[in-house]
Amino acid sequence: MTTLSRLLLNAALGLATTLCVPTQAVAEACGAPATAIHTIQGSGSASPMVGQTVTVEGILTRDSRHKGGFGGFYLQQADAETDQNPATSEALFIYTRQAAGKPGQRLRLTGIVKEYHGLTELVDVGKLTVCGEGKMPRPIEVSLPWSQPPESLENMRVRFAAPLTVIDHYNLALYGELTLAAADQVMPTEYLAPGPAAVRQARNNHQHRVFLDDGLAVRNPDPVPWPPGGLDGRNTVRAGDTVSQLQGVLDFRFGQWRVQPDRQPVFKASNERPQPPGRSDGVHLRVVTLNLENYFNGNGQGAGFPTARGAESLAAFQDQSQRLVAALTLPDPDILAVTELENDGYGPDSAVAELAAQLGAEWRFVATPGDDGSDAIRSALLYRTDRATPVGEASRQPSEPMGRPPLAQMFQARHGDQVVRIVVTHLKSKSCRNASGKDSDQKDGQGCFNHRRSQATETMLDWLGSLPAPATLAGTLITGDLNSYAQEDPVQVLYRQGFTSLVHHFHPCQPDHCPNHSYRYRGEKGTLDYALASASLMPHVTHAQTWNINADEPRALGYDQPPRIPVSGPWRSSDHNPVITDIRLPSP
Repeated sequence: MTTLSRLLLNAALGLATTLCVPTQAVAEACGAPATAIHTIQGSGSASPMVGQTVTVEGILTRDSRHKGGFGGFYLQQADAETDQNPATSEALFIYTRQAAGKPGQRLRLTGIVKEYHGLTELVDVGKLTVCGEGKMPRPIEVSLPWSQPPESLENMRVRFAAPLTVIDHYNLALYGELTLAAADQVMPTEYLAPGPAAVRQARNNHQHRVFLDDGLAVRNPDPVPWPPGGLDGRNTVRAGDTVSQLQGVLDFRFGQWRVQPDRQPVFKASNERPQPPGRSDGVHLRVVTLNLENYFNGNGQGAGFPTARGAESLAAFQDQSQRLVAALTLPDPDILAVTELENDGYGPDSAVAELAAQLGAEWRFVATPGDDGSDAIRSALLYRTDRATPVGEASRQPSEPMGRPPLAQMFQARHGDQVVRIVVTHLKSKSCRNASGKDSDQKDGQGCFNHRRSQATETMLDWLGSLPAPATLAGTLITGDLNSYAQEDPVQVLYRQGFTSLVHHFHPCQPDHCPNHSYRYRGEKGTLDYALASASLMPHVTHAQTWNINADEPRALGYDQPPRIPVSGPWRSSDHNPVITDIRLPSP
């Protein structure tokens, strides 16, 4: 009787029916014929055998069946069994909870080929046999930029021949990962005009990276795995540091190529924390510019947390404050130009009043009550009364479309009668939330709201042109967070009107050397924060630089980030680096 006839008969009789249809080939004995892994992988981006049942035999190279792991292990063909074709990978991920086997052993198993978000693996693993001890496959030596397409090395053991540079640690505490490249990467529109060339360079930057992972599929690993010894306020890993002796399995997860290391890589502090910049005796005015990353002080009386932005508790605010005070005072400034300060007036409980009090008794702030705009944050100017004197009335630009009007104030140094007009501004970010029309991403490398930033810059220049210019005015310094890289349209507007980016003037940014950056985004560094001098002020500027205390530090060290790691000093006081400008005015 055929199987079908039996089924029909049982159904007619109302009998329970069990259909035994084999879904997998039997693994059979170790050493019997098996499908070569390079045949399963093929030479393309996906396996040509997806959905087929196969039997494979190889060496277990890395086990990820532990708690918090990926639920399987990596199996690689023995060196003598490879096809010597550099276009085909010799390894698979085996998705199974079966416990048999350990690294270095030869296994035989049967499963179904699957592409899981770009990772070639076997699933529905049936019989799994340990065939005995094997010889671990030698790691393939690779380099960045990729010496061969990473797809051809998927799931295989690799060793990076040269040290790699840490370029991003945004998800270090969240997922236990670091982004590495052959060298530090610069935002393309920092040195290339927006357009096809900049877009190509951005794509090239992103293609030639690898993630150093922690072998876990969990959020918020405890402890944070990198650097060795555990991340804390002193044992940091900065972007620009290097990692050598990196060896492990090349994995593809969450859209990125990753190394799951099988030994501890070596970290080197190649980008050490810098000392505060010294101040020359000939400097008459030192201006320090910093985005405060949402300085909100609750109700100003030690309560009222959390607020709309900034610190979630009084303790977090106190942590933020001590770091910012160190960041703002250690360079020994006369004037502070700050952004992302709570817009809550000028009373004794206001954020700007608290900041001035934290800085010291000699500090005062510039007030423009009623003209500070409608946004939750504003820009501000503070000054040391023993070194700088405000001249004339402060002014806010009227009718600023973002509700964050720029602030202008003339200052006189104590030595003479010449004055400098300081203008602090904060242009709209590149975030695409609510962007439409000309403000949407034009796919030229400038992000969203570039049109609005350009318009705001032009409007600001028109407003500045309407302000009184006394005979003693030495020039104008425009400073703040422009949310634009150096070759982007808003900065070019300023260049065309005769302004010079001072940090770029003293420290030109090149594709392979750009140490005076102010921000880092998704592994690329560049300038968002500026000090721009008018043509008349340029002869009086002696130097400008950034102080790299924030952008290269892990986000996990921030005052507002779990796991709330204590930090003493200025480190990661914000997500932006301060800009420091030194001015020497003419003698009377």
